[in-house]
Amino acid sequence: MHPLLIILLILAAMATVISLVAIIKQPSSVYKNQPEERNPMEGKKVIFVENEDEPANADGVRGHLEAVGTTDHHAGIYEKYVKRIFDIVLSLGGLIALSPLFLGLSIAIVIDDPGPVLFTQKRVGQNKRYFKLHKFRSMKMSTPHDRPTHMLENPEQYITKVGKFIRRHSLDELPQIWDIFMGRMSVIGPRPGLWNQDLLTAERDKYHANDVKPGLTGWAQINGRDELEIPVKAQLDGVYVEKLGFKMDVKCFLGSVGVFGGDDSVVEGGTGEIKKQEQK
Repeated sequence: MHPLLIILLILAAMATVISLVAIIKQPSSVYKNQPEERNPMEGKKVIFVENEDEPANADGVRGHLEAVGTTDHHAGIYEKYVKRIFDIVLSLGGLIALSPLFLGLSIAIVIDDPGPVLFTQKRVGQNKRYFKLHKFRSMKMSTPHDRPTHMLENPEQYITKVGKFIRRHSLDELPQIWDIFMGRMSVIGPRPGLWNQDLLTAERDKYHANDVKPGLTGWAQINGRDELEIPVKAQLDGVYVEKLGFKMDVKCFLGSVGVFGGDDSVVEGGTGEIKKQEQK
């Protein structure tokens, strides 16, 4: 048998296996089998109501979300069909092509800090539907779960040696290629917030940024990333939604290429941390 034909058959087999696993995992990826974990605000427009008597959420503010209407977003042809085709092709190709890198990183993570290679977090997806986001584990097993980095006291103490490297080069985000293939994310879009980042969710609603699929990278990512404060980040996400199209996606994609070479905007301490440091 010709070597090229063998390679094609192997690739076809890998694609088939990946597709079958995706079909099986679809329901659990959005908590269909766990209705108590689903978002009561799914499909609704919301505002954030401050209340000092309530516990602080993941954004460090006290209050809660209130529904003020329903989502009325209507996806165009590009967003609904063309963008999804690109997502499928790119994510499937990425899963296959990067499989050796996935294996190497997995081994390094386990050697550095024994435990699961991947971890999942409940994140806010399109129309505020919760979904399970996957990442390579870059922090120690003792790290508090479901808390953004900027809410941790001295976050450096939790990051592993391998974790520091993969976070700096954004390699911890690579498993989200799987989430893209599953249809929960897109290659380009607003970065998905944690389920308990109520302020971020409300700010993004002002600009319709919750109406589209979250992305592996986006306009806010290439224009500041972690040092941006929440209102600024949400506004940049709104700019992306307003200009959503092939040209904007290409601009975001090309602007993200340099991130993997070493992103100086990754700040351990997270959102708005640079501003805090400047004020000291």
